[in-house]
Parts: sequence; C-alpha cells; structure tokens
Amino acid sequence: MTDLQVKSTEQNGLHLHLGATDKFKTISIMLMVNAPLREDTVTARALIPHVLQGGTTDYPNRKQLKQKLEEMYGATLTADVQKKGEAQVITFRMDVASEQYLKDSVSLVEEALTLLHQLLYQPVLENGVFVSETVEQEKRSLKQRIASIYDDKMRYANVRITEEMFQQEAYRLPPYGREKDLDQLHSQTLYEAYQSMLKQDRFDLYVIGSFQEEDVKQIVSRVFTEQHQTGKTIEPTKANKRVEQIHIVHDEQQVKQGKLHLGYRTHSTFSDDDYEAARVGNALFGGFPSSKLFINVREKESLAYYAASQIESHKGVLMVMSGIEFDKYDRAVEIIQEQEKAMKNGEFSEAEVEQAKGMLLNQALEALDAPRGIAELSYHEIVANHRKSIQERIEKIKTVTKEDVVRAVSKWELDTIYFLTGQGGKV
Repeated sequence: MTDLQVKSTEQNGLHLHLGATDKFKTISIMLMVNAPLREDTVTARALIPHVLQGGTTDYPNRKQLKQKLEEMYGATLTADVQKKGEAQVITFRMDVASEQYLKDSVSLVEEALTLLHQLLYQPVLENGVFVSETVEQEKRSLKQRIASIYDDKMRYANVRITEEMFQQEAYRLPPYGREKDLDQLHSQTLYEAYQSMLKQDRFDLYVIGSFQEEDVKQIVSRVFTEQHQTGKTIEPTKANKRVEQIHIVHDEQQVKQGKLHLGYRTHSTFSDDDYEAARVGNALFGGFPSSKLFINVREKESLAYYAASQIESHKGVLMVMSGIEFDKYDRAVEIIQEQEKAMKNGEFSEAEVEQAKGMLLNQALEALDAPRGIAELSYHEIVANHRKSIQERIEKIKTVTKEDVVRAVSKWELDTIYFLTGQGGKV
C-alpha cells in the first residue's frame, strides 16, 4: 500500500489531489480549507462548517440533506476543525460507495462532489445572509462543546498549558474557537467571515478510492468553476523560539486527581531532516506503553495513573501528560526530567530503537489502510509547504539510528510546567 501515489494538480486555484486505488470499497472526498490562526477569525471559522451543514438551496434543512445522503446509498457527510501548526483547517468529508460494488450505473462521485459544492457555495440564506435560527443553534452547540472540554480535565490541562506556553504566538488559539467571541457573532458577521474564507483561504480537495483520474478531473472542472487563490501556498509555522526560563503555572479546581503537563520545544518540524528521528525519540520517551515515561513514572514508581507524550508535526512541540496524586508533584516532575536526561544521554538500546521504529511504521501502515489516513498523511506536505512523500517518510523512519535520535532529542527544551491541582492543594 505504501506505493500509492497521490497525484496533485490545480484547477482554478483549487488544489486537487487524487489517490486512485482499488483497495477500498468506498471513495473518500475530503476538502481542506486552510487559513492562518487569527484571534479575530478563529471562532467564526469554527462555526462556519456547522452552519453550512444546516442546508443548501436544493436541500434547505438538515432533514432533506440527510435524505439526499441516504438516497446516495448511505453516503456520509461530516465536518470538523483542526489546528495544524499555526493554521486552522476546516475539513469537509464525504464517503460514498465505490461504484464497482453497485448494481446501478450511477456516478456517486459526481453526485457527491456536486453536493459538496452546493454545501460550500449555495448555502440556504435569509435576507442575503445566513439563517439566524441556524446560526444561534450552532452557537449554542459550540458553547456546549467548549464546556465539555472544561469538564474533561486532561483536555482542559492541555488547553491551559498551550495558552501559557504560547502567550505571544498564534498557536495558543484553540481551533474550535472561544466562548467569549460568540456574543459578537451573528448572521451578518458570520456571513462576511464565510465570504472572506471563499476569497482568501487555500482549498485542497482529496479524492481517495477506486476511480478513473481523468473522469474525476473533468467532474471537478465542471463542478468547481469558482476561481480560488491561484497557487496560494501555506506560510510554514515558525518553530525556532528559544527558552529563556522555564514557565511554571499552577491552577486550582475541584478535581480528584492532579493533571501534570510539561511542554517542550523540540526545534524539529516536518520539514527538518531530523523530524523522523524526533518522532522515534518521542516513541521511546512517552509515545507507547513500552516507553520510558510509562515504565518509570507509572509502573516502577507508581507516581501516575497515566504518563505519555505526543509530538506535534508543524509547531515543534512535545507535550508530556500525566495524572498524579496532588502530593506527588515534585517527584513526578523530577522523574520526568530524569527520563528526558536519559534520552539525551542515549540511555536506551539499539533494540529499543528498532522496536520504536517498528511501532511507528505499523502506525503509518494502519493509517494507509483508510482513505482518510492517506489524505491526512499527504496533507502534512501542504501545511509544511515541503515536499516529502509518504513513502519517503516511511523509508526515512527505517534508516533512523540511535545516534540520530540522541542528536534530535538533544535539541528539546523544557518550556512550561503546568499543574492542575485541587483547591487549597499543597504542592
């Protein structure tokens, strides 16, 4: 499966990426709409995809839209918003049955692309702007989603450390927006943000599955006739800020378990030569159950209910996340830093490096077993504005050595320690 080629072309400024393969019984269509994270637009852009799903001129409400999808042999339509580096990416995704498995001779791909185009360019309007009832309904839903993050203390701690660690950087902004912005958003302002999105954002359309490439190109040229920002490229996220002093933040809430998160600047991003080595380093440090954090912080010392780390590809960030008893703070911080030092000193074996590489390769191959995974992996190149194919990344992981890992992790700098403790808790 690693030999799948995602071929890219441009039509009217729309970037089209086709991955033709007979492996799947469905065809996935994903439209990524990319813009820089900005304080004045982040919440409006988070709302737009949900408002657009409220209906089109042909299918003016959710019920009729759902009926249309059911008529298309149970096609699915979803939308979400993500943060990739300092870009906010709106994703619309449609999945339809591959036509070779249908009795009827219908072009579901053309129907799906037409419906996606309608969703984006022909929303149902009221007095020339979005329907106010739909906007208010989606504002309430977004408010509830934001509140649910507050209730999930691990996610909340991740939001807080990100805010603290990147106070002067766009990366501090959450991709789903901020509750405090909602009162200023109404039908007119949201419609203006939507119009701006159509004119200024970069559009990448992925089609992954069984189809004839020329057929899909012709369909897209017929359906998506609007002119987009021709050749618009993404400005890669800057990730080279040095740490002058470790920032320590303690919050108090009514929680039963402390949330200890440590944020590191890795100084390695997708476009860097040592990116794959940094990923192997994270796998050894805290990325899998066999990692140093899991074994030493959770298993040997019984300091944490969980202990893990994850790396971000475009901002050059590594986050350590753990759940601990309130009085274990000092020892937990100490032992996490001991594991970081051990990584930098090369205190791991060649066999452990090979095991970590094997798990990362399995992860990549699993992603390639789903159309969405292929599109997501391919899209990293767009966000980083750096050509490095999926196959090249897989081959690069295979060649990572212990020395490469030590060199990559030696660049890591601890930036922020965040602890969410109980009210009146002593640390």
